[in-house]
Amino acid sequence: MATKTALYQSIGDQLTHWEVDVEAATLTKRGSVTLPSNVQYAWPVTTAGGKKFLTVSTSDAASGNTPVPGVMHRLCSVSIAADGALALHGEPQPLPSRPIHHCVDRAGAYALCAFNNPSNITVNRINSDGSIGQRVAQSANVDVGIYAHQVVTTPSNRLVVFPARGNDAKGGKAEDPGAIKVYRFNNGQLTQSQSIDAVGKGGMDYRPRHVDFHPAQPWMYANVESQNDIHMHRINGDEITPTPEFVKTTLAAPRDPKMHQTTSAIHVHPNGRFVYTANRADGKVEFNGKQVFAGGENSIAVFAIDQNTGEPTRIQSVDPQTHHVRTFGIDPSGRLLVSASIRDMWVKDGSGVRLAPAAMSVFRIGDDGKLTFVRKYDVELNGKLQWWVGMVGL
Repeated sequence: MATKTALYQSIGDQLTHWEVDVEAATLTKRGSVTLPSNVQYAWPVTTAGGKKFLTVSTSDAASGNTPVPGVMHRLCSVSIAADGALALHGEPQPLPSRPIHHCVDRAGAYALCAFNNPSNITVNRINSDGSIGQRVAQSANVDVGIYAHQVVTTPSNRLVVFPARGNDAKGGKAEDPGAIKVYRFNNGQLTQSQSIDAVGKGGMDYRPRHVDFHPAQPWMYANVESQNDIHMHRINGDEITPTPEFVKTTLAAPRDPKMHQTTSAIHVHPNGRFVYTANRADGKVEFNGKQVFAGGENSIAVFAIDQNTGEPTRIQSVDPQTHHVRTFGIDPSGRLLVSASIRDMWVKDGSGVRLAPAAMSVFRIGDDGKLTFVRKYDVELNGKLQWWVGMVGL
């Protein structure tokens, strides 16, 4: 069992190592490594020889649907030393556009990247030394939907789940439908399997963003971004049930359609008894000449999982004391959760305004799965975004 834990945090093109004291619930900043462009996602991998790495996808493209495609898109390998220190390893491999997410398959043999604008998927080999290998040419074309947001393999490693969020209607542009695409996966090759429309409206009013899996049962949990829902799907062999067995709101109060209110990340606890997802609100109104927070729920929602049925039941909604949590991580022992807000926010303060800085918020996880806020670490963004955090056992 790992005796040390490292937290890794991205701000722009910097990936920073923080030493984690799980008992004290503290973070101590150590060194950083500079990547070719802004970090988009990171995923740990351990080689057959026991060496640890982070695969890191980067891009200089603007986020979202903005027409700024960028020119520097890379998939990198970063070595993790015994003390958690980072160093770029091998030659970063080019990618066709901005990768919004990526993963490493369960065997540690392939890195799969999801691209949002336009939707696309690629597969690269992971070399035996942990460096990124060549892209795997695909023999079949697969349906990649609209605005992909994640790619992950199921616990069996035989399926790839690819939530394609679609887009809300905005600025006179019609809504784009969402779907969860499912592919069979064998020796780096993808073939079409399913297209899931969980609400039965042809993908309308359905914005699947991220999924995670129970560690021992055939249960998949999906957060549905604009609808602020969590869905539980059953995995039957090599098929995922298209209709969720359970649908629950992630919010503590009824959703206000006037608020810009969405979900972000979702993670199942290592013991499989709880699932966590983040709610984020970042709408603004003018006040005293400033664009300030307009209201809404910023929270980490905690769900207890019925170990017989897989049903998630919300047992807590806890304030991270920041705005717009895009990402969070759980330490391998399951005792700490650290969330990260993407940007600073001006907020009302009596008759005035004050700046609420971006931060990392640290919570203890109780035996009952509930979170207790311990402290937060304000971070300086210098015009960049705090895009990703995650924890790795050393």
